[in-house]
Amino acid sequence: MRLSRYFLPVLKETPAEAQIVSHRLMLRAGMIRQASAGIYSWLPLGYKVLRRIEDIVHEEQQRAGHIPVLMPTIQSADLWRESGRYDDYGQEMLRIRDRHERDMLYGPTNEELITDIFRAHVGSYKALPLTLYHIQWKFRDEVRPRFGVMRGREFLMKDGYNFDLTKEDALHAYNRHLVTYLRTYERLGLQAIPMRADSGPIGGDDTHEFLVLAETGESEVFYDSAITDLTFGDRAIDYDSREECRAVLEEFTSRYARTDETHDEALFNAIPEERRKSARGIEVGQIFYFGTKYSEPMGAMVTNEAGERVPVHMGSHGIGVSRLVGAIIEASHDEKGIVWPESVAPFGVGIVNLKQGDAAADAACEDAYAKLAAAGLDPLYDDREERAGAKFATMDLIGLPWRLTIGPRGLAAGTVELTRRKTGETQELSLESALAKLTA
Repeated sequence: MRLSRYFLPVLKETPAEAQIVSHRLMLRAGMIRQASAGIYSWLPLGYKVLRRIEDIVHEEQQRAGHIPVLMPTIQSADLWRESGRYDDYGQEMLRIRDRHERDMLYGPTNEELITDIFRAHVGSYKALPLTLYHIQWKFRDEVRPRFGVMRGREFLMKDGYNFDLTKEDALHAYNRHLVTYLRTYERLGLQAIPMRADSGPIGGDDTHEFLVLAETGESEVFYDSAITDLTFGDRAIDYDSREECRAVLEEFTSRYARTDETHDEALFNAIPEERRKSARGIEVGQIFYFGTKYSEPMGAMVTNEAGERVPVHMGSHGIGVSRLVGAIIEASHDEKGIVWPESVAPFGVGIVNLKQGDAAADAACEDAYAKLAAAGLDPLYDDREERAGAKFATMDLIGLPWRLTIGPRGLAAGTVELTRRKTGETQELSLESALAKLTA
C-alpha cells in the first residue's frame, strides 16, 4: 500500500478523553474513531490488526476441531426467558422491541441461541462431542464505558460452546479450550495467565480467566511468579487425548493465580514470599463449564446409549477479539508509539523514501516495494511529499516491525538502512541484502 493513497488520519496531539496508553495510541495512529460513548468505528489500520487477530483465533479453534458458525446480533427475548436469564442479566443488556411489539435484545452473549440451534438439530449421543463457535459483535451497556476498546459497549468477541454427553466429556472440552487459548495468546505475542475466576452471569462452577499483566488492568490479581516462566511454545498436542490436554491444564493452573474475586489469602501466603506477586491484569478471555444450566430448562436433550433422554453438558469459551488490540498495545509500546508483534502487525515493513522525486531514490523504493509485496510482506510505502522527520514519526507511531529507509546519500554509498522497531537497532546494508533479510 502506498501511504499517499491510504487513509491514515494520524493525530499529532493526544485527545483529552484518552486515559490509558492503548486508547491514546489507537486514536493518534488513526486506528479508531469514537462514534458514541463506548462505540467505535474501526478505521483501515485498526481494522487490519483486528482481522489479523481474528484469523489467528479462527486457525487455533479449527486446529482443535471446533466448527465455525455465525449467529445474529439481535436475539429473541423468549429464549432468554426460557433459560431464566432475561430478568436476571441486569441493565447491561440492551432490551428493544420491534414494530410487532416483540421483545428483542442485542446479544451480550449466545448461550441461549446456540442451545436453541442444538436442540433443533441434534437428538442422539452419536452426534457428540460437538463444539460450535463464532466471532461476532456483542453489546453490553456499560454504565461507564472508558479506556477505548478496553471497556467499550460494542465489542467483537469469539464465543464457543461445547455440547457433551457427560461431565467428564465436557471437562475434556474445557481443558482443550485452555490449550487453544494458550496457543492463541502466544501467537499474538502475549503472555496470558489463566486464573481462577468468578463465573458471573454466565454461571457454573469451573471457570478460568486469562489475564495479561498491565498497570492499566481493571482487575487486581495475585499470583506465584513461577507461572510467568511458563510458555506453551510450538509443542504438538493431540486434542483428542484427555491425558495430554489435562496435563497442560495442570501445568498452567497448578501454581497460584487468582483474581481479587476468588483470592484466598491463606493459600497465597503458603507460597514462598519472594514469589508472591500482586499486580493489575487485563482480562482477554474466559472459559466456563456450567453443566446442564441451559440444557435442562431449554430441553437440549439427547438419547444416550441406554436409550434414555438426558440433558447435554455444556461450556462456553470467550476471547475478546477487539479488546485484544488494546491489550497488545498495553503490553507492547514505548514512548514513540506502538510496537506490534509481527503476527498481528497491519503491515510487515514500512518503506521510507527520504527524497521523493529523486530518480534514484524513487526507483529503489519502487523496486523494494514490488519485491516485498511479491514476497507477501505487505509493505507500506511512505511516498508522501513530507520531511523525513515526519515520516519517521509516523512509522514509529504505527509500530510496524521493520522500517526500510532509502535516500540518495545512502544509495550513492551503496547502502540503505534497515531498522527493527522492537529494538531500535539499525543496520546499513545493500538494498539486496536488506531485502534478503526481510524475506528470509
